[in-house]
Amino acid sequence: APATITLWHSYHAGGSEEATINKIVADYMAANPNVKITVLEVPFDQLFNKYETDTAAGGGPDMFTAPNDNLGSEVRSGVIAPIDDLVKGKLDGYTQAGINGVTVDGKIYAVPGIAKAVGLYYNKSTITTPPATTADLLTLVKSGKKFGLNIGGYFAWGFWGGFGGQLTDSTGKCAATNGGFADALQYFKDLKAAGATFDSDEGKLETAFTQGQLDMVVTGPWVLGDFEKAMSDKLGVAPLPAGPKGPSAPMMGIDGWYINPNSQNKQAAVDFGLFAFNATNLKLYEDNAGDPAARSDVTPSDPLVKAFADIAANGFPRPQSKEFGNYWGPFGDAMTAVLAGKASPADAVKTACAAMDKANGK
Repeated sequence: APATITLWHSYHAGGSEEATINKIVADYMAANPNVKITVLEVPFDQLFNKYETDTAAGGGPDMFTAPNDNLGSEVRSGVIAPIDDLVKGKLDGYTQAGINGVTVDGKIYAVPGIAKAVGLYYNKSTITTPPATTADLLTLVKSGKKFGLNIGGYFAWGFWGGFGGQLTDSTGKCAATNGGFADALQYFKDLKAAGATFDSDEGKLETAFTQGQLDMVVTGPWVLGDFEKAMSDKLGVAPLPAGPKGPSAPMMGIDGWYINPNSQNKQAAVDFGLFAFNATNLKLYEDNAGDPAARSDVTPSDPLVKAFADIAANGFPRPQSKEFGNYWGPFGDAMTAVLAGKASPADAVKTACAAMDKANGK
């Protein structure tokens, strides 16, 4: 039936993910001439706030695609529509991890599609063997190799667990003062003292890596296609180095197509989401952009995409609890304070835990 759909995405302007979605949209409209799709690129650092604000006011797009960063909060705020009835019997081929990643309290809130978690990119012309442990990484940096890490709770997440950190107890109260978080922060401080680069500008670190100013950088598959174009066979991907207390499991998120409860075209929007994330088009995402599919019927042909698929499979599923929503600011501030020499690791964690518990009423 005739329908007009407005969709938002936050893919890098001019990047391989944007080119992929533009092709998929064009293909869909060619096959369904009654459907008109209007596409808007919204910068990632503005996407959630803009969507949530516009939707709460009765507006917003029909649908948007993003990782499940704010899903729990959006569900509790009523700005995401449950779509169980609209996808019933239509999710064959999607992995259970993908479906679980867009499910809150037993209801499905998106068409799942891409599994994303950060890994270690390295330049094979300067790093012959990627570091298997955090000790190996520190040794490489001390020897003069250049390493970059984004400051913030997302990129650091895997390292907390690698040093034995646990964020909350079973009641949602902060438990990070158990030592693992402080040990990880001390490790970051040691890395910086040895010459590692810490920056809050993800794009700056990525550019430094592709231009040869960094030998290693931690980021995700969303830049894999662009990195391969820039570096070709010099590019390598490895899991985050394991810590002294176990694997460094990064936070694993699922990109999905989310539907606005204000939309008058929910079924049409879901139909497009199912098309965009079908096996054929998720293979297109893999081949063009390096995004690992959250489907069991899509096999990566690129070994680097396979590496990221394995990293995501071994990642830590992103929590969707109300308590977890108050992790980001306090622990991002803790990392910033320690790296700036304004707080000891133990004091920074104590302050972060207190702030998180206060925000959660614990």
